[in-house]
Amino acid sequence: MDYRQLGSSGLKVPVLSFGTGTFGGGGEMFKSWGASDVAQATSLVDVCLEAGLTMFDSADVYSQGKAEEILGQAVKGRRDQVLISTKSTFRMGKGPNDVGSSRYHLVRSVEASLKRLQTDVIDVYQLHGFDPLTPVEEVLQTFDVLVRAGKIRYIGCSNFSGWHLMKALAYSDNHGLPRYVVHQAYYSLLGRDYEWELMPLALDQKVSAAVWSPLGWGRLTGKLRRGQPMPETSRLHSQASRDNGPPVSDEHIYRVVDAIDAIAKETGKTVPQIAINWLLQRPTVATVIIGARNEEQLRQNLGAVGWHLTAEQIAALDAASDVTPAYPYWHQHNFAERNPPPV
Repeated sequence: MDYRQLGSSGLKVPVLSFGTGTFGGGGEMFKSWGASDVAQATSLVDVCLEAGLTMFDSADVYSQGKAEEILGQAVKGRRDQVLISTKSTFRMGKGPNDVGSSRYHLVRSVEASLKRLQTDVIDVYQLHGFDPLTPVEEVLQTFDVLVRAGKIRYIGCSNFSGWHLMKALAYSDNHGLPRYVVHQAYYSLLGRDYEWELMPLALDQKVSAAVWSPLGWGRLTGKLRRGQPMPETSRLHSQASRDNGPPVSDEHIYRVVDAIDAIAKETGKTVPQIAINWLLQRPTVATVIIGARNEEQLRQNLGAVGWHLTAEQIAALDAASDVTPAYPYWHQHNFAERNPPPV
């Protein structure tokens, strides 16, 4: 397993991380992802550690805290061998302050996650989304207190717009506060919007990407193809999961899968392995978060590392997955001499 620097920090992370959204199976959406109990999760952690995958990502809303609890049990006795990242911002109770990124909610969320994870410190703590109702200065000053208290080591964010992230980075720089070193973002062959603004920002500001849903919300598993019925086991059977996932047309899916299938024949690799390997060769990507319902899926995803797509294969995938970007990005792309693509 290769390791990469996480943004401007001194922390190195494995190029593959394990996402624990499949732990617990609470509620319709998370049940459609998976429902690993402690024993199953412990076996998956065993496989990860054998392969050198040492980073595990969670969030308080994953099965309403159950995923963090199961992860805490699964790494018990070997906490020093793993990196733990988790997130908060979304609603975790019925009260008016049980949501958002206020000092009140962040401090309570960190304390609750530490308890569920059975640890004294969280290695990487991320905002799960942007909260426009809480001042940026309140958020970052709160993170400063939590870092100084030794409860979190590094901070990050997720699902931010470019101006959200840049405003926070500027405030951190101007006031000597902890800086976001990672942006957990959706990025896949079926959704390349990350490249339009967030990737150039990340290169300029040294903020790494931790990629969530690298298989396009379960659409690049290799089981979804033109003219074939949906596989029996898929998160796409869940209406709640479909409603919360990234939109993409069927024709775009099939065009990308056709291109991947052609490369699969050349390489002997699977559709998921090719999709993940493509991401690992993109600028700013430090780690790709993989998930798995079982050991077979996990081992297949682990096969995405240790080899490289050729330049010709990458070009073919780029062409098949390309879409016209939104304004002003399509306009900027017309002037490539002054707006070269990220490298």
